[in-house]
Amino acid sequence: MIIARLLASLAAASASGWAASSPKRGLCFTPNGHHPEDNQVWVRSGGDLKWYYNYQSLPSPAYAGLSQEEFEYIPMMWGLGPNPRDTAFLDQVKKLVEDGRKIKHVLAFNEPDTDSSVGGSNIKPRDAAQAWVANFEPLGKMGIKLGLPACTGGWGSMPWLKQFLGNCSEMVSAGAEKRNCTWDFLPIHWYDNFAGLASHIGERKAAWPNAEIWVTEYAYAHQDLGPTQEFYNQTIDYFDKLDYIGRYSYFGAFRASAANVGPNAAFLSNGGRLTDIGSWYLGLGATGVSPQSGNSPAMVPSTALAGAAVAAALLLSRLL
Repeated sequence: MIIARLLASLAAASASGWAASSPKRGLCFTPNGHHPEDNQVWVRSGGDLKWYYNYQSLPSPAYAGLSQEEFEYIPMMWGLGPNPRDTAFLDQVKKLVEDGRKIKHVLAFNEPDTDSSVGGSNIKPRDAAQAWVANFEPLGKMGIKLGLPACTGGWGSMPWLKQFLGNCSEMVSAGAEKRNCTWDFLPIHWYDNFAGLASHIGERKAAWPNAEIWVTEYAYAHQDLGPTQEFYNQTIDYFDKLDYIGRYSYFGAFRASAANVGPNAAFLSNGGRLTDIGSWYLGLGATGVSPQSGNSPAMVPSTALAGAAVAAALLLSRLL
């Protein structure tokens, strides 16, 4: 009986481990055209998400009626057209500001170091630098904080970013006087294990010691449920404790059936119910809903029970 009670309490504690609120937490928004009702899950009363971006330069229709104070929108210049000096992004952001939307941050280029087959914008560093000078430098002068291009977690991301910054510096320098382009924070993406993520962040802090880092896409892709939840809990604790992690947005705001990073990373089950990770991310308690279920609560994963059993046995041995 004692062991059963210990197992129950430990499982409950584990399941509700990281439901705490955080001002850093935001939404990487991918709208669901088949189930538009899902779009409102992320802005329910009592939810924990403070900001969002949508890979676009204009607010999503689902949230256009919300003020910046209610749900901060952060525009992104996702990629480039044929003319890297085009200022359409600058013009759109300025129009948002003129219309009364208090834009405080903007994001640049989604995964420019890889191609479109895996979601990248595939931009040469020099072209990206031209677009930065044309669009982002003027926004910086308006007091808007600028996020560098969000590169992948791959080996080529650091060389790409360093070349981009070098090209940008050349373009804004005059004669012998060298200048650097303006930026305020460094976004990163990651889809592997926690140790790799910590190393990836550490490399960027070594290169730019004063950088504020935003993790604007992350998950442990294509893993079983146990490792996926463990990774989630580790990262939430890690991000919330580190002062230089300014913000983060987990890549999971969709149904498991639509996930391109594996169903277990999703915030919503196939049937549209919040999974444990989805509920935790909103600052709520565990739901017990399996990502691949319809409307049926999930069984506790056997790996979680095994871990709880070991912990319970250790605790019991100390009590007896």
